Amino acid sequence: MSTLNASFSEQFFSRKLSELHYHGITTTKTDSSIQQAAVLMAQEKISILFVKDESEKLVGYITDITLRDNVLAKGISSEHPISSIMEDNIISIDQYEYLYKALLLMFQTKTRYLLVKNGESFIGWISRTKILMEQSNSPFIFIQSVRQALDTYELRKKWKQVPHLVNRLVQQGLKASIINQIITSIADTITLRVIENTIHEMGSPPAQFVFFVLGSEGRGEQTLKTDQDNAIIYEDKANEHREEVRAYFLSFADRISTELNEIGIDFCKGGFMAKNPKWTHSLSHWKRNYEAWIQESTEETIMKYATFFDCRAIYGDFSLLEELKIYTNQLLSQAGERFWVHMGENALKYNPPLTIFKGIKTIKIDGEKKINSKEMMNPLVDLVRVFALKNGIEETNTGKRIELLESINVFSHKEAQELDHAYYYLMALRLEKQAVQLIKNGQVADNFINVQELTKVQLVTLVEIFKVIKSFQLKVKVVFTNTIF
Repeated sequence: MSTLNASFSEQFFSRKLSELHYHGITTTKTDSSIQQAAVLMAQEKISILFVKDESEKLVGYITDITLRDNVLAKGISSEHPISSIMEDNIISIDQYEYLYKALLLMFQTKTRYLLVKNGESFIGWISRTKILMEQSNSPFIFIQSVRQALDTYELRKKWKQVPHLVNRLVQQGLKASIINQIITSIADTITLRVIENTIHEMGSPPAQFVFFVLGSEGRGEQTLKTDQDNAIIYEDKANEHREEVRAYFLSFADRISTELNEIGIDFCKGGFMAKNPKWTHSLSHWKRNYEAWIQESTEETIMKYATFFDCRAIYGDFSLLEELKIYTNQLLSQAGERFWVHMGENALKYNPPLTIFKGIKTIKIDGEKKINSKEMMNPLVDLVRVFALKNGIEETNTGKRIELLESINVFSHKEAQELDHAYYYLMALRLEKQAVQLIKNGQVADNFINVQELTKVQLVTLVEIFKVIKSFQLKVKVVFTNTIF
């Protein structure tokens, strides 16, 4: 990439929506006919028309694609009211958000348009095409190409290109947190395409469902060493339909997991994926799962299932997962001391590899001295999670959890900075080493770092990070286990 393009890319990640020109909002009423709406769109030369109810509240919209797919393709009369065909999933964003965040939101919600807000007021709308035109050589163009991939073969080719993309972004000095979001968005986009293809092949599901992701993908913190962590919730059905519904979703889950594995997003070695019948269930069954983990907690169950508290919906009826989260939050608010002690102890299992002289303990692999970057990051994830859950924070991303914990004075500003810097320094190091493994050395990516390849500055920084981890582990001991020993 040229210096000019690299500079342009850096500018893109620092630019905000307020710097762009957005379209004014054109509206019609819910009782307007489809033909009247189409005429208005033609006159105004717009591709999206918003719909207001009697109280002047925006309740939906139609696009040129809505007219094609929901009217012409279905032979619906143009005299029908616009409310009968409008989309109601209105997505909005604040004008002072970054361009890259707007694009990620669009990819995550599968929308081509965002309403732009100033406070609580809508001031315009912007299209995905408009933002993409601001950056012709960007990871977002790549994500768009992934969305347009047709089959497993093409998706596998796209996934193999991700290390090159990540390496380029690392070399540009892009923040690790942004790179995480980009990798996560690519993985989400691939998964969405697989789900859509599978539904097309199997036919419409017999019940509402939500496909959700866990662990690092649930936190939006994926790296290049990633496997599947996902599950399915489907709505409860009457007894006579339960077997039919379950049979569909077990087959559905198996096909999705198998195809993702073929693409290069590997099966989870621990079995935490929808393909495992344990993790494809009805909403009532999932509620019983969380109830058992919280009310009957043991050290083993917390260690095994903590990842299920880092979950995020990516396809289907999101309200199913929302209902489960509301139920889970109620359980957490009533959780006994034993649960929190076990959650705290889970964050203390890692012993930072510091020698008595404040050096770094290593393990020998193939004659080389190495450290495990994932193991170094896990205690930071675990300790931030336990504080977030204890304080009713629903956000799953580690960095955002830290920000929210600081905002309610659980962490001081200095503590929040130390945690954030430690976590994302380790993440950047991990991403860089994985990209090099995949691109230059032709190896399979892993989480091990050869300490002999690190600079003195990097080694000193790691020692300081281990001290930060030890300090926060002491805080966890005091708050959750009532002991400092």
